[in-house]
Amino acid sequence: MKLSVIGTGYVGLVAGVCFAEAGNQVTCVDIDAAKVESLRSGKLTIFEPGLEHLFERNLRQERLTFSTDLQTAVRSSEVIFLALPTPAGEDGSADLRYVLSAAQDIAKVLEQYTLIVIKSTVPVGTADKVCDAMQAHATVEFDVASNPEFLREGGAVEDFMKPERVVIGVESLRAEKILRELYRPFVLSGNPILAMDRRSAELTKYAANVMLALRISFMNEVAALCDKCGADVDHVRLGMGLDSRIGKRFLFSGIGYGGSCFPKDVRALVQSGEEFGAPQQLGNIAHLVNDAQKKVLVQKVLSHFDNDLKGRHFALWGLAFKPGTDDMREAPSLVIIEELLQRGATVCAYDPEAMGTAKVLLGDTIMWAKNSYEACENADALLIATEWNSFREPDWEVLKQTLKNPVVFDGRNIYSPEVVREQGFTYYSIGRPVIEES
Repeated sequence: MKLSVIGTGYVGLVAGVCFAEAGNQVTCVDIDAAKVESLRSGKLTIFEPGLEHLFERNLRQERLTFSTDLQTAVRSSEVIFLALPTPAGEDGSADLRYVLSAAQDIAKVLEQYTLIVIKSTVPVGTADKVCDAMQAHATVEFDVASNPEFLREGGAVEDFMKPERVVIGVESLRAEKILRELYRPFVLSGNPILAMDRRSAELTKYAANVMLALRISFMNEVAALCDKCGADVDHVRLGMGLDSRIGKRFLFSGIGYGGSCFPKDVRALVQSGEEFGAPQQLGNIAHLVNDAQKKVLVQKVLSHFDNDLKGRHFALWGLAFKPGTDDMREAPSLVIIEELLQRGATVCAYDPEAMGTAKVLLGDTIMWAKNSYEACENADALLIATEWNSFREPDWEVLKQTLKNPVVFDGRNIYSPEVVREQGFTYYSIGRPVIEES
């Protein structure tokens, strides 16, 4: 098929590349001319494992093109995906201006029947609003569908190419047939394409993310109780997760979730609940717990250093909100850094992929290391904010020689307490007993 993807952010770029990999002719459109030129020249604008190879191949074989010309792209496409940002407003509601503006612009230049598919994460009723916005300008028949994405940053290519399920919200059999045919190559193993009404599809995305956010927040509250009562959250997690009704995934405690999805989607669902008169109290609680959780590691640092961090210097491993991405949106590391700086400490940070993104946000407020051990030079302690694989097996002797004090604050529970004890470190983690330096 001939497709256009409007927006070359994380979702749009992954979708465009993967649709091209399935043999479709894809044009990705963006108003940022510099970004489009960069993509045309073969330079990816996001870090996502496995994407670069597919991007280069489909660019080379001319199945994937990039443009700022919306009109030409629209008129040559059978299906148009809207993958535009929907940033959260001050009240948590999703800002739909980019989606609705693009819909109007598309409607003005349509020359034949076209299926418009909303890929952006949007609140219930957005597809109806897009229809209304387009009907005021369109002179030909069109359909609007909802097709929410379920992509994990760091695993997005695999998730797109082999989805657990594809959700499509449609109001016509014609639209359903087109989307089933488009996604058929991605579900050859038998995973389902779920067709439903558009509002149900829109809500499915929010409900799925908030359920996962609730699991994370619940385990972080359990971890806080473990810290107080002397239990070990790892034992609790395993005991819970082996119950088939619960399962093992998303039961890991830490310093909170971040990224572009969970924080924004939880707030948006809460706001939708207010709008429709159905308060989403559990979603709101997850949001509050998560905000507080981002400060837990600093609270442990304060306790260890007698509530006085003035003149202290800390190493920070990990800046991205999770491994496998350079995304810094809502990253717990930002809260940790802010809390440390406010208390008079200095920070030297290292991340395998997010240094460039972080430098744009933080500038010269902290120091930047070329590698993980350089970050630890003369530091009073090491803090871990992202569970990158490269951090999981450090050279403990080098670490002990580099740090002023053999103290580690692990916000992601990536080390075995027994191993750290054998290495002679003081070790703080989340929801597990403190290991004192031997």
